[in-house]
Amino acid sequence: MVMLAPAPLQGPAAETRGAHVIVIGNEKGGAGKSTVAMHLIVALLKMGRRVGAIDLDLRQRTLSRYVENRVQWCAQHGQALAMPQIADVRGSISRDLDLAASEETALFASALKRLSETCQFIVIDAPGADSFLSREAHAAADTLITPMNDSFVDFDLLGEIDPVTHEVLRPSFYAELIWDSRKRKAQGQRRPIDWVVMRNRMAPGKIEARNKLRMGDALHGLSGRVGFRLAPGFSERVIFRELFPQGLTLLDAPAADGGRDDLKMAHVAARQEVRDLVIVLKLPGLEGEPLKF
Repeated sequence: MVMLAPAPLQGPAAETRGAHVIVIGNEKGGAGKSTVAMHLIVALLKMGRRVGAIDLDLRQRTLSRYVENRVQWCAQHGQALAMPQIADVRGSISRDLDLAASEETALFASALKRLSETCQFIVIDAPGADSFLSREAHAAADTLITPMNDSFVDFDLLGEIDPVTHEVLRPSFYAELIWDSRKRKAQGQRRPIDWVVMRNRMAPGKIEARNKLRMGDALHGLSGRVGFRLAPGFSERVIFRELFPQGLTLLDAPAADGGRDDLKMAHVAARQEVRDLVIVLKLPGLEGEPLKF
């Protein structure tokens, strides 16, 4: 049986300060933010936790559509699946930037407050671009997960690389945003942000082997400088994407595999990847508890 490793101490007020906020953030699209968010939500629901969700990607709304598809699937099949509580946050339509910022701050704070009254965890899918709401979400994070494709194109989000030696020259714009978010969090709530970077969509093959090694070295070198932990990501598997129209995840078996042997086989490795992520996150209140998915 898989057991979770002990979580780091969270301080004397850990049990009384409300929900633990998990933000899935990355300013580049296509890294699998919504996929990570939905699978983490279902994993926590399977662990018997009350989970809230906020989709701040107001243009694509992938996480919102994922949950809507899930509701429709349950209605069509007469089955009940565990659901997160959703809090809707809309962007301000005001052309006055100060007024818009004030309105969005109030809406986001209200959503967090409502969910924290009934939920143990709140998962936020942040926008795939720098915006006011994205910065508010990052500053509210207790745990920040940054999925990134395993390439130096995505690494540029975190740090600048010497083109010849592949040594990290300096942190990049997103790392600076996290630094600012950590300062805001420390000043307002006196709590740290645990930043975790996932290497997603690892490509197989010998041709990519050198690039993987260089990426790994660069990430390990930068992690100590800007303060993030590395987590195993999700491989490039059809199973992670194929179930979106039904609102299902690979953790919803047997509904998810529909009796198909190819999906059943894919479940084994893919489920372990989700388990590995949950273990590495060391979320409060889950330490020592068997994984129920």
